[in-house]
Amino acid sequence: MDAQQRNRGIDFVALSKKMAHALRHAPWIYELELDNEGWVPVADLLETLRAERRQWRDLREEDLAELIARADKQRYEMRDGKIRALYGHSLSGKLAKIEATPPALLYHGTTPAVLDAIRAHGLKPMRRQYVHLSVDVPTALQVARRRTDRAVILKVRAAAAHAQGIKFYRGNDMVWLADSVPPEYFSP
Repeated sequence: MDAQQRNRGIDFVALSKKMAHALRHAPWIYELELDNEGWVPVADLLETLRAERRQWRDLREEDLAELIARADKQRYEMRDGKIRALYGHSLSGKLAKIEATPPALLYHGTTPAVLDAIRAHGLKPMRRQYVHLSVDVPTALQVARRRTDRAVILKVRAAAAHAQGIKFYRGNDMVWLADSVPPEYFSP
């Protein structure tokens, strides 16, 4: 690590480990969705990494490129504004997008800043392909706390929404996905 990285607080070993976890093992924890070839937008990865650690708040695409260039093992590839892990995935495949019947309740962790918009317009995927919903409050808190110290947890009546035609998809044991969720399915 040269003086510039040290002064900016970048620990490339810790950064590489966090990237491996996000891109190879548990992208849903970081609200990342791998495409069919394992790619995610660099901007999405940077957003989640910046929220993970105070010393990464100024992390740039150039820092990721330097990490990739300096690595003994080429674990990552970055191209056309996207990044992926080249190997070592512990996922049993791409997160399934097959419609399924959700549990009665799911949870969505968010920030106070967007709460009014969510209450007015529902949950939308925004820059992602799907809305991410957690199976329990601790997971929803973990998601929200990457962006705020004042997490807001929405209780979503998923079974009722599904019964009215809202599509849900099982992401894994901890995460469910939806195209959108109208506000009438939020519980106080």
